[in-house]
Amino acid sequence: MSGDVMDIAIGALKGLGASTVFVLALFIGFCVVVGFTKLKRTAGGTALVVKSLDERISHQPMAYFPPTAPRGPADQLRAPELLEHAARK
Repeated sequence: MSGDVMDIAIGALKGLGASTVFVLALFIGFCVVVGFTKLKRTAGGTALVVKSLDERISHQPMAYFPPTAPRGPADQLRAPELLEHAARK
């Protein structure tokens, strides 16, 4: 009798393992296929990169600011909203 219980337990574990491996392979395969469809050549370069919506619509490569470009004041303590609030007090 214990042999039958052992066979049922081993069969259940094999079935659970096989279904887990199948679902995992299906999920990984889907992610890989969808990931490769996002790789396109940009208009300006030869490397495969993920295109942004702007590049897809304008068919122009993204123009990024150089690191030395001025970004404006970044003093959060002197924001117009805070200065207005302080002036009302």
